[in-house]
Amino acid sequence: MSPARKLRTSFPIGGVRVRAGQRREVSLIVSRLVTGAEVTLPVQVVHGREEGPVVWLDAAVHGDEVVGIEVIRRVLAQLSPRTLRGTVLAVPIVNVLGVVTGDRYLPDRRDLNRSFPGSARGSLASRIAHLLMTEVVAKCEVGIDLHTGSDRRSNLPQIRCDLEDERTRELAEAFGAPVIYHARLRDGSLRSAAREAGARVLLYEAGEAWRLDEYAIVPGVDGVLRVLGSLGMIDEEDVEAAVSSEPVWPGVVSRRSAWVRARRTGMVHMEASLGQRVHEGERLGALFDSYGRRLAIVKADRDGIVIGRSEAPLVNRGDALVHIAEIEPPAGSEPVTES
Repeated sequence: MSPARKLRTSFPIGGVRVRAGQRREVSLIVSRLVTGAEVTLPVQVVHGREEGPVVWLDAAVHGDEVVGIEVIRRVLAQLSPRTLRGTVLAVPIVNVLGVVTGDRYLPDRRDLNRSFPGSARGSLASRIAHLLMTEVVAKCEVGIDLHTGSDRRSNLPQIRCDLEDERTRELAEAFGAPVIYHARLRDGSLRSAAREAGARVLLYEAGEAWRLDEYAIVPGVDGVLRVLGSLGMIDEEDVEAAVSSEPVWPGVVSRRSAWVRARRTGMVHMEASLGQRVHEGERLGALFDSYGRRLAIVKADRDGIVIGRSEAPLVNRGDALVHIAEIEPPAGSEPVTES
């Protein structure tokens, strides 16, 4: 008889231990309401039987970003602790109070994604950030942070990460999003604090706040599963059977982007769509006054791909309208010179 396979040790989190081959929901206490009811951070632990990486998934760091909540729900439905190699820590709602009240920020108006790594004795935002860092992020080597557009803006599915780190770039390419954007780290962000703690992080941006857009959800679910497959946590054939969208390999790589802004105040009729390739000077839409008179044409200020757009019908002068990312030439391609 072959020797019995030794099970992994149990996983400690929030004062409990999750045994190998089990799935468990854990509630980490954040604070209490005036009624005395506890506010908790929900974490689902999928602790595989076999050794492997420890990865976290999080969503709703901003309370109005619900796409990631649905992405995590669908990903968890595809994972079995009996076959998973490694451990997945899923935090579907980080900003619990923001989601409950329908607000992007916390009750004290702080942006949670500018409050990391946080402090156990700081503000409410700081305490939530500290709890997530110590109980989740510090135990992981890779994380996927799920976001959507804000302030009535929609985003093309894209990965934002540090492309200078070779391993991070490999993970971003495995995700298979249409665009991979080299994004600088921002002080106070989860991605910045996690990187300081030694974890590699992919930030997924897609869709619009307070909407469950399938064009944003499906690539997110499939991308997360592909990353888990590339890490050896689930079998590649299981990934292929589970995903429902085609990966974009290689995805468009960008290191620079900018918003085209409104030159006048008025009603905007947007013509540019997410993912559209545009050229400098190309028409993207038009601005009209309340009498229907055209005030201005919205034109691209550079060549690139549309990765974000405003969904607001009424705009003020200076408002962001269309986000264009410049496309980096493929590696090994000849530089283009003017004739």
